[in-house]
Amino acid sequence: MNLNYKLRNLFLLLLLPLSSCIIPFRSFDKSKPTAPPDYSQTKYWAALPTIKDSADIVPYNSNLKDEQANAKADVFFIYPTIYWIGKHWNANVNNHYLNYRIQKTTIRHQATAFNGSCKIYSPYYRQAALYSYTKLNGSGKKALDFAYQDVKAAFEYYLKNYNNGRPIIIASHSQGSQHADQLLHDYFEKDSVLRKRLVAAYVIGGNVQKHEFKNIPPSDSATQTGCIICWNARRTGEIKDQYFEGDFECVNPLTWKRDTVLAPLSLNHGSVPWEFAEIDQGIADAQVSPIGNGLLWVHKKNQTGFQKEHLIWRWLFGVNKRYHILDYNLYWMNIRENVKQRVDAYLNKKGQ
Repeated sequence: MNLNYKLRNLFLLLLLPLSSCIIPFRSFDKSKPTAPPDYSQTKYWAALPTIKDSADIVPYNSNLKDEQANAKADVFFIYPTIYWIGKHWNANVNNHYLNYRIQKTTIRHQATAFNGSCKIYSPYYRQAALYSYTKLNGSGKKALDFAYQDVKAAFEYYLKNYNNGRPIIIASHSQGSQHADQLLHDYFEKDSVLRKRLVAAYVIGGNVQKHEFKNIPPSDSATQTGCIICWNARRTGEIKDQYFEGDFECVNPLTWKRDTVLAPLSLNHGSVPWEFAEIDQGIADAQVSPIGNGLLWVHKKNQTGFQKEHLIWRWLFGVNKRYHILDYNLYWMNIRENVKQRVDAYLNKKGQ
């Protein structure tokens, strides 16, 4: 028995008292869901361009500005799993502490990358608990399917009441990307009229299979529109990941191509740490894994504010070599700049 295995078992033993707070205490079928959100009420939106929220800010010591008031495109942003600890399969959208955490983490670190070129719309939804990903053949899958119904309802409300025919970006992370993937299938893949309004889909930290979409190709340039962009960041050299490997697409966030050429640190225009107090330079390079496992290989500096996975992730999945939680943070400035490139390219094509 090697040392790492012993340390992991010790870590699991220390976390056992927390298990009742992390693992839902009954099956999905026997659980009682909370009331669905009413998206006509602004309180059920994590971000709207008409209210003050964390999507309006920029790194404190930067010269950037929130440009939502004049933006010519929209982004529909679906946040990742923040419901890490809880007794239920799906979160309560009226949980004020959870909503506070959503604002201070994913909306601040991820959705803000779009406020330079887009009006940001992000619904609160009854997200599936993190533990759902360990039970994908049973209650976990049902919880994820249940969460998607909220995302779908919010998107339909957005289309009918907010969009007004404007260009759309779909953006997401992790669990949100699973829902975004389904949203693309249900709406944009099937509807050629709506698809013409798609600037791009940033489906980050999810699993987009190769040749999954017939009408939405993967990105191969920084100005391509109507395309999908995806990656899963891992330490360089990782060849196996239980949840994020296979015949999946991967786009390099420093070149916006799918080739396996290493993009050096010099192409990274800035990363944001958890404190969101600055834009740091020289934190991470990027390379689409040359062994074809659908991962993005990363050399990352061991700098404060760019830590690896949360302890709960390690307890559930037994991993410590992934940079999944930093998929946006490491390439925040490049994402922001690329959103503008694609929106401008889209508007130029439309003669707007």
